[in-house]
Amino acid sequence: MRRPSFRAAGALPAAALAALAGCATTPPDQDPVQIKLNDLDARLTRIERVVTNQSLLQLSNDIEALRAEVRAMHNDVDVQANALEASRKQQRNLYADLDQRLKGLEAHAPGASNGAAPTAGAGATATASASAAGSASGTAAMPGAAAGAAPAPGALPVPDGGDKANYQAAFALLKDSQYDKAAAAFTQFLTAFPDSPLADNAQYWLGEAHYVNKDYPTALGAFQRVVDKYPQSRKLPDALLKIGYCRYELKDWDGAKAVLGDVAGKYADTPAGRLAQQRLEKIQAEKH
Repeated sequence: MRRPSFRAAGALPAAALAALAGCATTPPDQDPVQIKLNDLDARLTRIERVVTNQSLLQLSNDIEALRAEVRAMHNDVDVQANALEASRKQQRNLYADLDQRLKGLEAHAPGASNGAAPTAGAGATATASASAAGSASGTAAMPGAAAGAAPAPGALPVPDGGDKANYQAAFALLKDSQYDKAAAAFTQFLTAFPDSPLADNAQYWLGEAHYVNKDYPTALGAFQRVVDKYPQSRKLPDALLKIGYCRYELKDWDGAKAVLGDVAGKYADTPAGRLAQQRLEKIQAEKH
């Protein structure tokens, strides 16, 4: 039997080593495997970028929708609170009027000393009640009467409506993101109904319309008017907060910190106070 040649057997490992050496010396930019990996990595990067952009857009849309819902909820609370306060005031005035009329009639009743006064008093009460009820219904029928002269035709969203109808119409424009039209509607409202119980809310939402439109100087003036003209308004903490926000956007760092610090201190347990503290922390982080 012929034995294999040791020379031939030794040649096989040498050939394998030579092949490996050849692979090791192949430049990375010419290596098919490396080229394929680079291509896959580039494609993955592009996909991640697209997904990220879509996620950010969706997040932005969700935030804007939530802001609109929050504005609507704030408005509903404000309207209900003002309606309740107006109702209480009307009841107090009604009772005071009834009491005054009843006392006057009892004092001049001819039979007050011989027991006839109760009958006269009962009749007077019924008459006074009817008269006061008629007066109250007349007031309710003219919700914008206290505002003075009627606005020019077409100047309001609801030209023939009262203050509540026009307020709701203006707020509907704000909720629908029609900020320019909302600002005009609230301005017209304040001109037509300056004494409305909703005037302080309208002034605040006028500022909000300018703020979301990024007209910060005009928004600042509108919010400041809430503070100056309606110091007892429920919207005062929110107006002060937005004044701080406007000063921040206008790069008035010292003014922003002063106002926001005041809000955070006075209204610490309210949403306005907590938001003011968050913005102060943001300003501090930005080293302003």
